[in-house]
Amino acid sequence: MSRPTAATAKLSPASAPVAFPRLYETLRGPVRAALQRFFGLGVEGLEHLPDRGPYLVAANHHNYLDGVVLGCAVPPPIAFLVMPRVWRATPLHPFLHRGIGSILVDLDRPDPGALRRALDALAAGRVVGIFPEGPFSVSGRLGRGLPGVGLLALHSGVAVVPAGIRGTYEALAGRRFYVPRRRPFTVRFGAPRRFTTAAYPSPRVARREVTECIMADIADLLV
Repeated sequence: MSRPTAATAKLSPASAPVAFPRLYETLRGPVRAALQRFFGLGVEGLEHLPDRGPYLVAANHHNYLDGVVLGCAVPPPIAFLVMPRVWRATPLHPFLHRGIGSILVDLDRPDPGALRRALDALAAGRVVGIFPEGPFSVSGRLGRGLPGVGLLALHSGVAVVPAGIRGTYEALAGRRFYVPRRRPFTVRFGAPRRFTTAAYPSPRVARREVTECIMADIADLLV
């Protein structure tokens, strides 16, 4: 499978940086300080991130810590795509996700509404975060990507930045009450790519191969 070349042209910048949702802004500082102090949060490859949105960040997924770590590692605010069981994990979670600007997506059926909301967020200059595997990995290894990431990348035409997250699986494996043990957390960003359906013989092939390409980029960051 031939891969598209890494994106080199800058995205057209928005007229002004996107403002943080108030709850996101309130939580980000103290949470990032805690991650750095207790988990030695390290971030590599920040030079690969566009100066501002819109762009997609696609990362591997082990547990709830991944969104927390990624939200503190990427300078602009991220609108995360979140599946229903995570959105409604506790009575407080819907309030939390609405407050930080998450986007609810149903993985069990086609969800054009979620795609439209994600595209609207990108059109507004936001960064959208997606975990292409969908549900959490229970093995600690990268799984197959769902085609939603390819669909969103192709429909939006924005740069897709791969991210590899390490340490979150080990922090929660076998733990009760979701309290993490101390493990170093690292996020690595890779070079962004843009995709177009013109490079493929059909939309179905495009979605499959773009998804595979994004997953291969994430896998390279976990080696």
